[in-house]
Amino acid sequence: MASETAKEQNSSSSPVKFLAVSSKSRRRFLIAQAALRVLAFAAASTALAVMITSDESIVLFGIKFRAYYSYASAFRFLLGADAVVCGFSLLSLVLLRLVSRSGSNPRNYIFLFLHDLAITVLMISACAAGTAIGYVGRHGEEKMGWVGLCNRVTKFCNQVMVSVVFSYLAFFCYLALTITSANKLSSHPLE
Repeated sequence: MASETAKEQNSSSSPVKFLAVSSKSRRRFLIAQAALRVLAFAAASTALAVMITSDESIVLFGIKFRAYYSYASAFRFLLGADAVVCGFSLLSLVLLRLVSRSGSNPRNYIFLFLHDLAITVLMISACAAGTAIGYVGRHGEEKMGWVGLCNRVTKFCNQVMVSVVFSYLAFFCYLALTITSANKLSSHPLE
């Protein structure tokens, strides 16, 4: 009889404990999500500003040459991806607020997961394109006969490198967001 009473007391107190822990973990989840989205916005907007201002002109054999981001399609793609990340990071903060309301269905996190996954894929493809062209610009491609240009336009190359690094930071923020969104979704499976 005493053991049955103890079981009933444990089972009646465990939902209260569960709700308290769940509420605390949910709050941590939402704070982490918001912080990562703001960090991704800041990194992408910094990358955007640095890439737009990357410009250098040199005179070689009496001919003026200009290095500018828009001359390489990969850098234009990276710039566009950074702009998309800026816009969609702000939009996802609104979506996070809507999903986090107390009356919202926890299964609505699927929208955040899909958003985060799409942005993650966009960012890694743009970062890879920017890195590839940046590598060829810095080191050249000997077998193709392409020479590196960064020894002549160092300011431009350094600015592009800083922009790519900030773009990678935005990518890693969205990778973390994708993982946490997937984790949250797996704790509330779809029916």
